[in-house]
Amino acid sequence: MKKRGATILLYNGEGSLLLFLRDDKPGLPCANMWDLPGSHVEAGETPDDCIVREMREELGVDIKNSVLFRIYEFDDRTDHVFSAPFSRDAGDLKLTEGQALGWFTESEIEGMELAFGFNRVTNDFFASRLPKKPT
Repeated sequence: MKKRGATILLYNGEGSLLLFLRDDKPGLPCANMWDLPGSHVEAGETPDDCIVREMREELGVDIKNSVLFRIYEFDDRTDHVFSAPFSRDAGDLKLTEGQALGWFTESEIEGMELAFGFNRVTNDFFASRLPKKPT
C-alpha cells in the first residue's frame, strides 16, 4: 500500500507560494532542494489533521482555513494537497525543519526543480488561478 502525504500550498496576495529549503543531510531524500510544506500522514490521522499538525510543528502556525486543492497519485505515495491564503513574512516564521523559507513567484518556481515532483502541483495551482477565457 502506498504512503499517504499531506502538503499545503500557502499563497499570498502577490501570487507567490511559500517554499522551504530542505536540510542538506546525508541520506535525506531530496536534500538541499526547495519543497512544499507537509509530511506523511501518520496512522489513525486524516490528511486534514496531518496538515494542521505539520504546520504547527514545522512553522509554529495554526492553519485553520485550508481547503483541499487536489489529490495526486505519485509513484510512491498518494498526496492530499491543500491550499490556504497566508500573509506572514517568511522571516517572521519559526522554521523547525529545513534551512530556509521563502516566497516564490510562478516564474521563479518554473526555473526550479522542486522536491518530490511538486512542480506538477505548483503548475496546476498556478494554472487554476488564471482568469478563464470567454468561450
